Amino acid sequence: MTHPASCDLTLAIDVGTGSARAALVDAAGRIVSIAGREYEQIVPRFGWSQQRPADWWDGVAGAIREVLDGNPGARERIAAICACGQMHGTVLIDDAGNLTRETVPLWNDKRTVDLVAAFEAANAPDSYLTESGNPPTPAWAAFKLQWIRDTEPEAFARSATVLAPKDYINFRLTGEIATDVTEASCNFLMNPATRDWSAAMIARLGLDARMMPPIRQPEAILGGITEAAARATGLAAGTPVLVGGADYPMALLGSGVCRPGLASEVLGTSCIITLITGEAVLDPEISNVATMEGNWGPFMLLESGGDAMRWARRALHDGEAGYGEIVEKAAQAPAGSAGLIFLPYLTGERFGAHRNARAQFFGLGASHGLAHLDRAVMEGVALGVARHIRVLEENSGLKVSRVIASGGGARTPLWLKIKASAYGIPVVVPQEPECGVIGCAALAATATGRFSRVEDAADAFVRFADEIAPDPRWSDIYAATQPVFDRLYRHSQALYDDLDQLASRTAAIDARFGEDAATPMG
Repeated sequence: MTHPASCDLTLAIDVGTGSARAALVDAAGRIVSIAGREYEQIVPRFGWSQQRPADWWDGVAGAIREVLDGNPGARERIAAICACGQMHGTVLIDDAGNLTRETVPLWNDKRTVDLVAAFEAANAPDSYLTESGNPPTPAWAAFKLQWIRDTEPEAFARSATVLAPKDYINFRLTGEIATDVTEASCNFLMNPATRDWSAAMIARLGLDARMMPPIRQPEAILGGITEAAARATGLAAGTPVLVGGADYPMALLGSGVCRPGLASEVLGTSCIITLITGEAVLDPEISNVATMEGNWGPFMLLESGGDAMRWARRALHDGEAGYGEIVEKAAQAPAGSAGLIFLPYLTGERFGAHRNARAQFFGLGASHGLAHLDRAVMEGVALGVARHIRVLEENSGLKVSRVIASGGGARTPLWLKIKASAYGIPVVVPQEPECGVIGCAALAATATGRFSRVEDAADAFVRFADEIAPDPRWSDIYAATQPVFDRLYRHSQALYDDLDQLASRTAAIDARFGEDAATPMG
């Protein structure tokens, strides 16, 4: 598909967890205008998290109208529209396209934990990894569908199709139904070898294959803007809309992580480390997402990434110090924190047999002060991610050549230097933090014929700030620390169940003696 030179803009849409955003991107890959509309996460009970697809649509339509109103004439200059969105949502619609449930469980919803535990108890990893490409977790859409089937059978029976969040927005824009390979690869129902729905997994989980939408390539044209969508958004009817992709793989593309050997680290509340490979890496400790350019992104998660710093601010500084002050304090301690090691598993782990993992300081002595604790927290996150990098390298047979960092942690120079030194690998940061938007623009530029491959579009659109090289002295210290960290990680696993039992016994004792027993004396 080609367009006249006057069509020099892309409209990127990001259906996020906190807001829906729309952005106009020019032919050089630079953001011209961006607007957003916030919406709420609904938490009806502990562990649940859901949103209304109607709120996503209202947010998307409002954001599009804002960027068009602020840029007269832009509507006629849009060559294509590309959306990305939060992953693992399960939007259910009937044959007429109407929602069968008002709300959708989100990626961070934990209501399926018992279903996941039952699956793990009944199925060995080697019996499903080749069909699912992933270990089980409450995030995956497959288990959310099981929960809806079991708890809301009427809504499930009325549902004709299940869509991811961005697929629902695409449906509202075009009237067409499809998902893409990046979304499908992370719902526990796609065979990684065929890149199609796994009949074996659908049957094993007791789901309905007829509800699965067609899987298409992200750069394919899904359809054109309908008259109804044009009235709601201000877009020109007929403007082509791509199939698009999930937000994380779209951000990989938009940060330049699109060739084997390149790695991405996204440090927000959690930390996701992803290595680009030619094939999925099937291991119970590793998840896999299909990428925009046709590769795979085996990834691992550290649940407490940036959240470790939030914990330090609250627990070590009573919430009174700013993050900049904490980093300045940490900089006063030497590399290695004088032998103090922090295991950053404050909220356990998302995958594997030790989801009940705990955090700890190890090696604490009388000579250690607050600066050592602050630095140890930052170093502990880096050492945890370094362990993941080694696991990914060993299982894929590839060596990481470069780590491209994004998210809040990529704005802290000391942390970047600690990480580069702990990894022994250069770390670079994209100049444009809106990586998902840039990924959408690169995909659209390829779909409209400006580039023959999405990798070429990413090369043209992604620009980097300075490269952070490992500090040789720090690297030697962290290389000596890493084996101790790894042994501590392994040996502590034997105690996690004991800690759970201790917590249960303590709660029972408190209940027996009444609330006063649990109230500190003052």
